[in-house]
Amino acid sequence: MPAHGPGRSRLAASGRVHGRGGRHGAAGGPRHGSGATHPTHLPLPMKIVLVGAGSREFGPATIRDILLSDPLCDRGVEVALVDIDPSGLPRAQAYAEAVAERLGRSATVSASTRVADTLPGADAVILSIEINRYFHWAQDFHVPRSFGFRQIYGENGGPGGLFHALRNMGPTIEVARAMGTHCPDAWLVNYTNPLTRLCEAVGRLTDVRVVGLCHGVFHGVEQMARLLDLPPDRLDARASGLNHFSWFESVRDRETGEDLYPRLSERERTADWLHDWDEIALSRTLFRVFGRFPSPGANHIGEYIRWAGDFLASSSLQFFYDPTEGHPWETGEVPTWIYNLGDHPTETPLFPDKRRERARGSREERAGEVEQAPLKPSGELAAPLLEGVLRGEQRYLDAINIPNAGQVPGLPDGAVVEVPAMADESGLHPMQMARLPEGILALLRTQTSITRLLVDAFKSGSRRPLLQALLLDPTTESYRQAVGLINEMCRLQEDVLPRLEW
Repeated sequence: MPAHGPGRSRLAASGRVHGRGGRHGAAGGPRHGSGATHPTHLPLPMKIVLVGAGSREFGPATIRDILLSDPLCDRGVEVALVDIDPSGLPRAQAYAEAVAERLGRSATVSASTRVADTLPGADAVILSIEINRYFHWAQDFHVPRSFGFRQIYGENGGPGGLFHALRNMGPTIEVARAMGTHCPDAWLVNYTNPLTRLCEAVGRLTDVRVVGLCHGVFHGVEQMARLLDLPPDRLDARASGLNHFSWFESVRDRETGEDLYPRLSERERTADWLHDWDEIALSRTLFRVFGRFPSPGANHIGEYIRWAGDFLASSSLQFFYDPTEGHPWETGEVPTWIYNLGDHPTETPLFPDKRRERARGSREERAGEVEQAPLKPSGELAAPLLEGVLRGEQRYLDAINIPNAGQVPGLPDGAVVEVPAMADESGLHPMQMARLPEGILALLRTQTSITRLLVDAFKSGSRRPLLQALLLDPTTESYRQAVGLINEMCRLQEDVLPRLEW
């Protein structure tokens, strides 16, 4: 595979991510601070491209959020829907047109299977893609476990997460490079997992401005609110760290200003251990040990912790199948995916009328999966972010993923970190966070090194940086185990992984 030459990242370690003039002129000063520009608002409709729009979760939820936004639609809006699988596009386009009509929006909706055709004139590209998601995820989960890796989920961390990231890097970089050609001033808003690793790849290998968004932090807020017996919106909670591995620096009562951490500690100690075990038992243990409550839940946090399997009872049910009947990647039959025990997977009828739907999506994804959902915001952060950087509205964002420029002390500069931020017409302004305890930083630093090595492997086409990354992973037992897994996964997924040689 040809080397992927590095480009200058638009997310240089400068403390803020600037907007630029673009079609709408809604930018602040130049990136390096010399001189000043004054925004001029031209009466052009906003153009937003959704890549992966055929999805039953991402597509409808994002379409609703865009069309519900007055700032994004006040001069008309053009929504371009893109998916390499054309089967879902007619449904997505019909839904977008119906929502626009219902809301009285002046909207132009188009659909295409070719990303490059939709990019000219785009102000933002929102990305959520996968390659035959559950088929390959079953491999990511089971093959490392067959080699003795004690991974618990196989999506974003652990050995499975390495190959998931490498699969998605190729199409993600392809989109980013096409943006560099056709809409270099546009924002790339990434929802695709593994989010941290893909954002770092785009930042290092292309010249496109990228920001990663995830709502995982809201799950941590909801968990703490349950322990405190308060409504989630009463909590003013701010977290920092890495995506799917963040830690709350502060938790306060919005009404009284009270520091809620002492009360949270007291109530956690008296709560029943079995309540929502798969979701919060690991978080409660980490809180007791490290003094900060983590987010989002065990199946995500636990991907980065060797001993987390003790706190996720559902791992043995994940993609369960009888190996005497053949492996899923041989038979083509993908076993049932579950989120965790909160999905009540064992309550499936003994003889259901039809097989349990496998590609169900996580609980957070299913919030936006049906076109009949009420016309209200999904709670995702793309629309507020774009209202800020493209329309000049001031918006607080609970979590964005951008390269560290000192906002998370103790983590390397340039490593993609997750922090709160403000968005306005001059760009994104990540908040300066307090230094996390050393034990937490040690856990996080390992993952930043793994991410960097993984991007090196993709860039160079070499398995050696990938081997280094896998040998750093806390679930790895031996050198031979790591080499054997790399060779087997590269064989099984040769059609979807970048070409990697020793």
